[in-house]
Amino acid sequence: MKKFAYSILLAVLLSAVLPQLAFAQQYPGYSGGPMTLEQELILAKKKVEIVQEHPGDGSGTPYLNANGVVGASIISGAIFGGIFMAFVVRAKQYEFAQKRLAL
Repeated sequence: MKKFAYSILLAVLLSAVLPQLAFAQQYPGYSGGPMTLEQELILAKKKVEIVQEHPGDGSGTPYLNANGVVGASIISGAIFGGIFMAFVVRAKQYEFAQKRLAL
């Protein structure tokens, strides 16, 4: 029975992944065609130079903003933590009610 369930799971996952891989296209980059390795290296060097010229500017990612990494993590953690706490409280209430009925 386990082998059958694993085969079905494998079939579902493969049917979801393989078509995406089969029809995957190379990232076009610029309108002139795909970027070459040399072009990407030049852009990477320019990015490093710009960051070295302006060390206090940071990456531009608003970490503490609600739209940023940390802000969104705190908000989603609070939401899912609240849902988890509601389940825990409900389970404890159920256990307490079962103990009261057993007495």
